[in-house]
Amino acid sequence: MSAATPASPVCDLCSAAQETRFYAVPGGPEDAGVQICATCQTQIDGDLDAAHWRCLGASMWSSEPAVQVLAARLLARLAEHDWARDLAEQLWLEDETRAWVDNQVVAGGHVDSNGAPLAAGDNVVLIKDLPVKGAGFTAKRGTAVRGISLVQDNPEHIEGRVEGQRIVILTKFVKKK
Repeated sequence: MSAATPASPVCDLCSAAQETRFYAVPGGPEDAGVQICATCQTQIDGDLDAAHWRCLGASMWSSEPAVQVLAARLLARLAEHDWARDLAEQLWLEDETRAWVDNQVVAGGHVDSNGAPLAAGDNVVLIKDLPVKGAGFTAKRGTAVRGISLVQDNPEHIEGRVEGQRIVILTKFVKKK
């Protein structure tokens, strides 16, 4: 599915009948992605609720490769659960689709200065005074940044509001609260 495809009224992953939005599935064809609900997106970007993801037993058989890839990646993240391992073992993928599943940054995305994973909406604290280019002030060490956003194409960057300004912050200068 491409970014130009209009939103579907049903989530490609959990089949919830609600408003969906495009979610890019990196590592494969350009502009490839799925239409997912807000619940699925929040969990994909953060901690997974295993009970919610039992729906992958159905969605992993989708005819859309992007849905298959995302389902396989989520099952891998849920590998601590027997049911998820069983589903992952049952999932058969074309060689090209399997390569897409494996073609992702394994480093795990956004992490703070201590290696703790960061998710959209987390609160962090600056661990160093940071001069803010173009804004004419310095963000002081100890400043709380609430409700961060992740820069999707760069795991070393997050965005947050400091002194009323939306700024990009390097993850190596923050600690998760």
